[in-house]
Amino acid sequence: MTTTPRRIDVHQHLVPGLYRDALAKSGIADAGGRALPDWSPEAALELMDLLGTETAILSVSTPGTAFLTDPAEAADLARRLNDFSADLALSHPDRFGWFATLPLPDVEAAAEEAERALSELGADGVTLLANNQGAYLGAEDQDALWRVLDTHAAVVFVHPADLPAPAVDGIPPFAADFLLDTTRAAYLLVRNGIVRRYPHIRFILSHAGGFVPYASHRMAVAIAADTGRSPLDILDDLRGFYFDTALSSSPAALPTLLTFARPGHVLFGSDWPFAPTAAGQYFANGLDAETAPNIRRAIDHANAEALFPRLAGAPTPAAVARPLPARLRNSAQRAGARLFFKLVQPGTD
Repeated sequence: MTTTPRRIDVHQHLVPGLYRDALAKSGIADAGGRALPDWSPEAALELMDLLGTETAILSVSTPGTAFLTDPAEAADLARRLNDFSADLALSHPDRFGWFATLPLPDVEAAAEEAERALSELGADGVTLLANNQGAYLGAEDQDALWRVLDTHAAVVFVHPADLPAPAVDGIPPFAADFLLDTTRAAYLLVRNGIVRRYPHIRFILSHAGGFVPYASHRMAVAIAADTGRSPLDILDDLRGFYFDTALSSSPAALPTLLTFARPGHVLFGSDWPFAPTAAGQYFANGLDAETAPNIRRAIDHANAEALFPRLAGAPTPAAVARPLPARLRNSAQRAGARLFFKLVQPGTD
Protein backbone atom coordinates (compact mmCIF):
# COMPACT_ATOMS: atom_id res chain seq x y z
CA MET A 1 0.00 0.00 0.00
CA THR A 2 1.45 3.39 -0.98
CA THR A 3 1.24 6.39 1.28
CA THR A 4 0.35 9.92 0.22
CA PRO A 5 3.55 11.91 -0.29
CA ARG A 6 2.23 15.15 1.29
CA ARG A 7 4.05 17.24 -1.27
CA ILE A 8 4.55 21.00 -1.10
CA ASP A 9 4.77 22.35 -4.64
CA VAL A 10 6.80 25.58 -4.82
CA HIS A 11 6.51 25.85 -8.61
CA GLN A 12 2.87 25.94 -9.62
CA HIS A 13 1.29 28.74 -11.62
CA LEU A 14 -2.03 30.51 -11.77
CA VAL A 15 -3.56 32.17 -14.83
CA PRO A 16 -6.48 34.25 -13.56
CA GLY A 17 -8.89 35.82 -15.99
CA LEU A 18 -7.67 39.35 -15.32
CA TYR A 19 -4.16 38.31 -16.37
CA ARG A 20 -5.33 36.43 -19.47
CA ASP A 21 -7.37 39.48 -20.49
CA ALA A 22 -4.40 41.82 -20.03
CA LEU A 23 -2.21 39.58 -22.16
CA ALA A 24 -4.88 39.26 -24.85
CA LYS A 25 -5.24 43.04 -24.98
CA SER A 26 -1.55 43.17 -25.92
CA GLY A 27 -1.90 40.38 -28.46
CA ILE A 28 -0.14 37.76 -26.30
CA ALA A 29 -1.55 34.22 -26.39
CA ASP A 30 1.44 32.17 -25.24
CA ALA A 31 4.30 32.14 -22.76
CA GLY A 32 7.72 30.82 -23.66
CA GLY A 33 6.38 29.32 -26.86
CA ARG A 34 3.58 27.42 -25.12
CA ALA A 35 -0.08 28.44 -25.46
CA LEU A 36 -1.61 29.84 -22.29
CA PRO A 37 -3.19 26.88 -20.55
CA ASP A 38 -6.62 26.72 -18.99
CA TRP A 39 -6.54 27.28 -15.24
CA SER A 40 -8.97 27.30 -12.36
CA PRO A 41 -8.62 26.66 -8.63
CA GLU A 42 -10.71 23.52 -9.04
CA ALA A 43 -8.43 22.14 -11.77
CA ALA A 44 -5.39 22.98 -9.64
CA LEU A 45 -6.79 21.06 -6.69
CA GLU A 46 -7.57 18.07 -8.91
CA LEU A 47 -3.98 17.98 -10.17
CA MET A 48 -2.68 18.36 -6.62
CA ASP A 49 -4.73 15.40 -5.46
CA LEU A 50 -3.38 13.33 -8.35
CA LEU A 51 0.26 14.12 -7.48
CA GLY A 52 -0.20 13.89 -3.73
CA THR A 53 0.36 17.62 -3.27
CA GLU A 54 -0.85 19.03 0.01
CA THR A 55 -0.04 22.71 -0.60
CA ALA A 56 0.97 24.65 -3.71
CA ILE A 57 2.64 28.06 -3.63
CA LEU A 58 1.28 29.79 -6.70
CA SER A 59 3.02 32.31 -8.92
CA VAL A 60 2.40 34.16 -12.17
CA SER A 61 4.66 32.89 -14.93
CA THR A 62 6.41 34.84 -17.67
CA PRO A 63 5.83 37.48 -18.99
CA GLY A 64 4.53 38.74 -15.63
CA THR A 65 4.02 42.47 -16.05
CA ALA A 66 7.13 43.00 -18.21
CA PHE A 67 5.08 43.03 -21.44
CA LEU A 68 3.65 46.42 -20.41
CA THR A 69 5.78 49.42 -21.39
CA ASP A 70 3.86 51.89 -19.21
CA PRO A 71 5.23 51.57 -15.64
CA ALA A 72 1.94 52.71 -14.13
CA GLU A 73 0.02 49.99 -16.00
CA ALA A 74 2.56 47.37 -14.91
CA ALA A 75 2.30 48.44 -11.27
CA ASP A 76 -1.50 48.36 -11.43
CA LEU A 77 -1.54 44.86 -12.93
CA ALA A 78 0.89 43.61 -10.27
CA ARG A 79 -1.35 44.99 -7.52
CA ARG A 80 -4.45 43.36 -8.99
CA LEU A 81 -2.70 40.02 -9.43
CA ASN A 82 -1.45 40.10 -5.85
CA ASP A 83 -4.86 41.03 -4.47
CA PHE A 84 -6.35 38.12 -6.42
CA SER A 85 -3.68 35.69 -5.16
CA ALA A 86 -4.11 36.82 -1.57
CA ASP A 87 -7.88 36.31 -1.75
CA LEU A 88 -7.43 32.86 -3.30
CA ALA A 89 -5.06 31.78 -0.55
CA LEU A 90 -7.43 33.07 2.09
CA SER A 91 -10.26 31.03 0.61
CA HIS A 92 -8.11 27.85 0.55
CA PRO A 93 -5.68 28.41 3.45
CA ASP A 94 -4.55 24.78 3.71
CA ARG A 95 -4.02 24.27 -0.04
CA PHE A 96 -2.62 27.46 -1.57
CA GLY A 97 0.16 29.89 -0.78
CA TRP A 98 1.48 32.51 -3.18
CA PHE A 99 4.47 34.45 -4.44
CA ALA A 100 3.83 38.12 -5.20
CA THR A 101 4.26 39.55 -8.69
CA LEU A 102 6.49 42.64 -8.85
CA PRO A 103 6.49 45.23 -11.68
CA LEU A 104 10.14 45.04 -12.73
CA PRO A 105 12.14 46.55 -14.38
CA ASP A 106 10.81 49.55 -12.36
CA VAL A 107 12.89 48.89 -9.24
CA GLU A 108 11.25 51.50 -7.02
CA ALA A 109 7.74 50.32 -7.89
CA ALA A 110 8.82 46.71 -7.37
CA ALA A 111 10.23 47.53 -3.94
CA GLU A 112 7.00 49.32 -2.98
CA GLU A 113 4.82 46.40 -4.09
CA ALA A 114 7.11 43.88 -2.37
CA GLU A 115 6.67 45.79 0.90
CA ARG A 116 2.88 45.82 0.49
CA ALA A 117 2.64 42.15 -0.45
CA LEU A 118 4.91 40.92 2.34
CA SER A 119 3.71 43.27 5.10
CA GLU A 120 0.00 43.64 4.35
CA LEU A 121 -1.14 40.79 2.11
CA GLY A 122 0.72 37.87 3.69
CA ALA A 123 2.62 36.70 0.62
CA ASP A 124 4.91 33.70 1.13
CA GLY A 125 7.56 35.46 -0.93
CA VAL A 126 7.94 37.10 -4.32
CA THR A 127 8.51 35.82 -7.82
CA LEU A 128 11.07 37.58 -10.03
CA LEU A 129 11.65 36.87 -13.69
CA ALA A 130 15.30 36.21 -14.50
CA ASN A 131 15.17 39.11 -16.94
CA ASN A 132 12.63 41.87 -17.39
CA GLN A 133 12.76 43.65 -20.75
CA GLY A 134 16.40 42.54 -20.96
CA ALA A 135 17.39 43.76 -17.47
CA TYR A 136 18.73 40.74 -15.56
CA LEU A 137 18.51 40.11 -11.85
CA GLY A 138 21.85 40.94 -10.28
CA ALA A 139 22.54 43.88 -12.58
CA GLU A 140 23.32 47.34 -11.22
CA ASP A 141 20.82 49.69 -9.56
CA GLN A 142 18.51 47.06 -8.04
CA ASP A 143 19.56 47.62 -4.42
CA ALA A 144 16.31 49.34 -3.42
CA LEU A 145 14.50 46.06 -4.06
CA TRP A 146 17.16 43.84 -2.49
CA ARG A 147 17.08 45.93 0.70
CA VAL A 148 13.34 45.42 1.13
CA LEU A 149 13.59 41.69 0.45
CA ASP A 150 16.56 41.29 2.77
CA THR A 151 14.76 43.13 5.58
CA HIS A 152 11.88 40.66 5.27
CA ALA A 153 14.21 37.64 4.87
CA ALA A 154 12.06 37.00 1.83
CA VAL A 155 11.90 33.89 -0.29
CA VAL A 156 12.51 34.89 -3.92
CA PHE A 157 11.30 32.49 -6.59
CA VAL A 158 13.38 33.10 -9.73
CA HIS A 159 11.48 32.11 -12.86
CA PRO A 160 12.82 32.25 -16.43
CA ALA A 161 11.52 34.51 -19.16
CA ASP A 162 12.13 34.71 -22.89
CA LEU A 163 15.73 35.56 -23.67
CA PRO A 164 16.29 39.17 -24.83
CA ALA A 165 16.98 37.85 -28.32
CA PRO A 166 14.94 36.23 -31.09
CA ALA A 167 14.00 32.60 -30.56
CA VAL A 168 15.63 30.02 -32.81
CA ASP A 169 13.31 28.40 -35.33
CA GLY A 170 12.36 24.93 -34.17
CA ILE A 171 13.39 25.48 -30.53
CA PRO A 172 10.55 26.74 -28.33
CA PRO A 173 11.95 29.00 -25.59
CA PHE A 174 10.59 26.87 -22.75
CA ALA A 175 12.54 23.83 -23.97
CA ALA A 176 16.08 25.25 -23.71
CA ASP A 177 16.25 29.06 -23.53
CA PHE A 178 14.51 29.12 -20.15
CA LEU A 179 17.35 27.11 -18.64
CA LEU A 180 19.92 29.61 -19.91
CA ASP A 181 17.85 32.54 -18.68
CA THR A 182 17.80 31.21 -15.11
CA THR A 183 21.52 30.43 -15.31
CA ARG A 184 22.34 33.97 -16.43
CA ALA A 185 20.47 35.45 -13.47
CA ALA A 186 22.16 33.09 -11.00
CA TYR A 187 25.56 33.94 -12.49
CA LEU A 188 25.03 37.68 -12.03
CA LEU A 189 23.56 37.35 -8.53
CA VAL A 190 26.78 35.60 -7.51
CA ARG A 191 29.25 37.48 -9.72
CA ASN A 192 27.99 40.90 -8.55
CA GLY A 193 27.85 39.90 -4.89
CA ILE A 194 24.09 40.19 -4.35
CA VAL A 195 23.83 36.92 -2.43
CA ARG A 196 26.61 38.05 -0.07
CA ARG A 197 25.46 41.64 0.45
CA TYR A 198 21.88 40.51 1.15
CA PRO A 199 22.36 37.23 2.99
CA HIS A 200 18.84 36.99 4.40
CA ILE A 201 17.19 36.57 0.99
CA ARG A 202 16.50 32.93 0.12
CA PHE A 203 16.56 32.42 -3.67
CA ILE A 204 14.81 29.45 -5.33
CA LEU A 205 16.00 28.73 -8.87
CA SER A 206 13.41 27.13 -11.16
CA HIS A 207 13.93 23.86 -13.02
CA ALA A 208 16.87 22.64 -10.92
CA GLY A 209 18.72 25.89 -11.53
CA GLY A 210 18.86 25.63 -15.28
CA PHE A 211 22.48 24.77 -16.07
CA VAL A 212 23.86 25.87 -12.68
CA PRO A 213 24.60 22.46 -11.07
CA TYR A 214 25.99 21.00 -14.28
CA ALA A 215 28.17 24.02 -15.18
CA SER A 216 28.91 25.31 -11.66
CA HIS A 217 32.68 24.70 -11.70
CA ARG A 218 33.05 26.23 -15.15
CA MET A 219 31.15 29.32 -13.98
CA ALA A 220 33.17 29.51 -10.76
CA VAL A 221 36.44 29.56 -12.71
CA ALA A 222 35.09 32.31 -14.99
CA ILE A 223 33.86 34.47 -12.09
CA ALA A 224 37.11 33.94 -10.19
CA ALA A 225 39.14 35.09 -13.19
CA ASP A 226 36.87 38.13 -13.57
CA THR A 227 36.69 39.20 -9.92
CA GLY A 228 39.75 37.74 -8.19
CA ARG A 229 37.59 35.86 -5.72
CA SER A 230 38.25 32.30 -4.62
CA PRO A 231 36.53 29.66 -6.79
CA LEU A 232 35.62 27.82 -3.58
CA ASP A 233 33.76 30.88 -2.28
CA ILE A 234 31.95 31.21 -5.58
CA LEU A 235 30.92 27.57 -5.55
CA ASP A 236 29.68 28.05 -2.00
CA ASP A 237 27.51 30.94 -3.19
CA LEU A 238 26.13 28.88 -6.07
CA ARG A 239 25.34 26.01 -3.71
CA GLY A 240 23.50 28.45 -1.46
CA PHE A 241 20.60 28.73 -3.87
CA TYR A 242 17.50 26.58 -3.43
CA PHE A 243 16.39 24.51 -6.42
CA ASP A 244 13.02 23.10 -7.45
CA THR A 245 12.52 19.82 -9.30
CA ALA A 246 10.02 21.04 -11.90
CA LEU A 247 10.61 19.09 -15.14
CA SER A 248 13.98 18.03 -13.70
CA SER A 249 13.63 14.92 -11.56
CA SER A 250 14.94 12.59 -14.25
CA PRO A 251 17.64 9.91 -13.94
CA ALA A 252 19.93 12.23 -15.90
CA ALA A 253 19.41 15.50 -14.00
CA LEU A 254 18.44 14.56 -10.46
CA PRO A 255 21.73 12.89 -9.39
CA THR A 256 23.71 15.98 -10.41
CA LEU A 257 21.32 18.27 -8.55
CA LEU A 258 21.44 16.20 -5.37
CA THR A 259 25.23 15.97 -5.52
CA PHE A 260 25.60 19.73 -6.00
CA ALA A 261 22.91 21.30 -3.82
CA ARG A 262 23.31 21.81 -0.10
CA PRO A 263 21.29 19.43 2.06
CA GLY A 264 17.80 20.82 2.52
CA HIS A 265 17.95 22.98 -0.60
CA VAL A 266 15.96 20.85 -3.08
CA LEU A 267 12.20 21.43 -3.25
CA PHE A 268 9.36 19.76 -5.13
CA GLY A 269 7.95 21.59 -8.15
CA SER A 270 5.52 20.65 -10.92
CA ASP A 271 5.28 23.73 -13.21
CA TRP A 272 1.56 23.00 -13.71
CA PRO A 273 -0.43 24.05 -15.74
CA PHE A 274 2.28 25.13 -18.22
CA ALA A 275 3.69 21.64 -17.80
CA PRO A 276 0.70 19.43 -18.55
CA THR A 277 -0.54 16.81 -16.13
CA ALA A 278 1.26 13.97 -17.91
CA ALA A 279 4.59 15.78 -17.54
CA GLY A 280 3.91 16.42 -13.87
CA GLN A 281 3.24 12.72 -13.34
CA TYR A 282 6.33 11.69 -15.30
CA PHE A 283 8.73 13.78 -13.24
CA ALA A 284 6.98 13.04 -9.96
CA ASN A 285 7.51 9.37 -10.74
CA GLY A 286 11.15 10.15 -11.45
CA LEU A 287 11.47 11.56 -7.96
CA ASP A 288 9.77 8.52 -6.47
CA ALA A 289 11.92 6.07 -8.45
CA GLU A 290 15.32 7.75 -8.11
CA THR A 291 15.53 8.75 -4.43
CA ALA A 292 15.75 6.97 -1.10
CA PRO A 293 12.76 7.41 1.21
CA ASN A 294 14.49 9.93 3.50
CA ILE A 295 15.62 12.08 0.55
CA ARG A 296 12.19 11.83 -1.02
CA ARG A 297 10.46 12.99 2.18
CA ALA A 298 12.84 15.93 2.42
CA ILE A 299 12.15 17.02 -1.16
CA ASP A 300 8.42 16.33 -0.97
CA HIS A 301 7.77 18.50 2.06
CA ALA A 302 10.38 18.72 4.85
CA ASN A 303 12.73 21.14 3.07
CA ALA A 304 9.83 23.42 2.14
CA GLU A 305 8.51 23.32 5.71
CA ALA A 306 11.89 24.59 6.91
CA LEU A 307 11.81 27.39 4.33
CA PHE A 308 8.15 28.26 5.00
CA PRO A 309 7.66 27.60 8.75
CA ARG A 310 3.93 28.33 8.59
CA LEU A 311 3.49 25.16 6.53
CA ALA A 312 5.24 22.99 9.12
CA GLY A 313 2.48 23.61 11.62
CA ALA A 314 -0.38 23.60 9.15
CA PRO A 315 -2.98 20.87 9.66
CA THR A 316 -3.14 18.21 6.99
CA PRO A 317 -6.07 19.13 4.71
CA ALA A 318 -9.08 17.01 5.38
CA ALA A 319 -9.55 14.38 2.73
CA VAL A 320 -12.48 15.10 0.46
CA ALA A 321 -14.59 12.06 -0.33
CA ARG A 322 -14.47 11.72 -4.10
CA PRO A 323 -16.82 9.59 -6.19
CA LEU A 324 -15.62 6.05 -6.82
CA PRO A 325 -15.19 6.59 -10.61
CA ALA A 326 -12.88 9.56 -9.92
CA ARG A 327 -10.81 7.57 -7.43
CA LEU A 328 -10.49 4.67 -9.87
CA ARG A 329 -9.53 7.04 -12.66
CA ASN A 330 -6.79 8.64 -10.52
CA SER A 331 -5.49 5.23 -9.51
CA ALA A 332 -5.33 4.13 -13.13
CA GLN A 333 -3.58 7.35 -14.14
CA ARG A 334 -0.93 6.88 -11.45
CA ALA A 335 -0.33 3.26 -12.42
CA GLY A 336 -0.11 4.14 -16.10
CA ALA A 337 2.32 7.00 -15.42
CA ARG A 338 4.57 4.73 -13.33
CA LEU A 339 4.65 2.13 -16.08
CA PHE A 340 5.36 4.73 -18.76
CA PHE A 341 8.26 6.17 -16.72
CA LYS A 342 9.84 2.71 -16.45
CA LEU A 343 9.39 1.94 -20.14
CA VAL A 344 11.06 5.08 -21.47
CA GLN A 345 14.26 4.91 -19.40
CA PRO A 346 17.35 4.25 -21.54
CA GLY A 347 19.06 0.89 -21.34
CA THR A 348 22.58 0.30 -20.08
CA ASP A 349 24.08 -1.15 -23.27
